[in-house]
Amino acid sequence: MLTATDLRRALEAIRESAPVHAEDEVGSTNTLALELAAAGAPEWTLVSAAHQTRGRGRLDRTWVDVPAGAVMCSVILRPTLEPARAGLLALLAGAALAQAIRRTTGAKATCKWPNDVLVGDGKVAGVLSESVVADGRLSCVVVGFGVNVRAPDGVANAAALGSVEPGALLRGFLEGFHDVYVLGEPDVADRVKAVWLPVNSTIGREVEVTVTSGDVVRGRAVGLDRFGGLLLSTDDGEQTVSFGELTHLG
Repeated sequence: MLTATDLRRALEAIRESAPVHAEDEVGSTNTLALELAAAGAPEWTLVSAAHQTRGRGRLDRTWVDVPAGAVMCSVILRPTLEPARAGLLALLAGAALAQAIRRTTGAKATCKWPNDVLVGDGKVAGVLSESVVADGRLSCVVVGFGVNVRAPDGVANAAALGSVEPGALLRGFLEGFHDVYVLGEPDVADRVKAVWLPVNSTIGREVEVTVTSGDVVRGRAVGLDRFGGLLLSTDDGEQTVSFGELTHLG
């Protein structure tokens, strides 16, 4: 869906210069981007694909796309953030993607914590952020996204935009992401909250989160902490969930 010209024009829109890789088919754009980063590829290197054969999501899940029916791209970042704050970049990416979808299609896209983008109750897009830490510092972060133009068969709750101009969507995403990202520390958490909260569909709702231990935490989502964790008001008091699978209950 995305061409090399689309990728170059998107970088020009944010006044950045980096290599671009527009592929017909890859295993995973994130996997290829991580390989390029390990080989020294600079920040803002972009990798896109018309189809992924081994697309990946959070929690070791598979991302399934319709060939030539999704907009998929990954970007290499080399942030100065402390590793514990890398999760903020996934939230920022989700907010930037939701806003780009709104501007390019008119669909009221929202962010479901931590990385899903919804239209109504259907998932139209997802974000996968992967970090490489060396000597206690972030060596790189690869942020990838996939947006359904056509919904894949057999995927529960999958939704689709129907139509979108891929280059405009990518430009909108990068512009929204870049504006917040390049300012760096020390106020990155506040800036991410400022763009994520207005487009989110989680805060204020009763939710259930299955954490990595398998335990389930239920409560009302009331905010974000400074690392991107979700603050829940539960029967046992306020709890923070940093990672897990969330279900909206009401």
